[in-house]
Amino acid sequence: MVKRVIYIHGFNSSELSAKAQQFGVWLKEQALQSHYITPRLHYDPRVAITQLESLLDSNTVLLGSSLGGFYATYLSQQYNIPAVVINPAVRPFELLADYLGPQYNPYQQIHYQLGQEHVYALRQLYLQRLTAPSLLMLLQQMGDEVLPYQHALQYYKSCPQRIEFAGDHSFMGFQRYFDTVVNFLKIT
Repeated sequence: MVKRVIYIHGFNSSELSAKAQQFGVWLKEQALQSHYITPRLHYDPRVAITQLESLLDSNTVLLGSSLGGFYATYLSQQYNIPAVVINPAVRPFELLADYLGPQYNPYQQIHYQLGQEHVYALRQLYLQRLTAPSLLMLLQQMGDEVLPYQHALQYYKSCPQRIEFAGDHSFMGFQRYFDTVVNFLKIT
């Protein structure tokens, strides 16, 4: 059966992120039975989650990076969906509180206001504990300069993990894990 693979981009990013594009090209080259989707997400978490929920079906698997990893975690646990999270944001509502006000997403070329209601919406999506950790795989680089990697190591401690000591927030060398991702998500 053809897997629906959804790549979920991060904060102030887009469907054209390097990781999303690299993985999509590789999936095509491998001729794997998949329908690859990289949606452009709205900046409002309530809208973004609704967008993503509308794409889910019984054969969906997820990849999420940064804030996309936070969304993938929520969807995985709510809908019993396998997901790989890459340098995920664990508690983005704590970090984004420092960014309230005018924002510009250069990848989507939009200006918007990040408000307290968006931070609150993220807090509502936070799961205190993972109910099905075996559905999640963590890919984490400890050199992430944007998000505290310790949060991810602790939060995803019961999940399969691939941890690297160096790297950065973009997850350098992501292509080295394509086979790992495909095997974990059972994309054939």
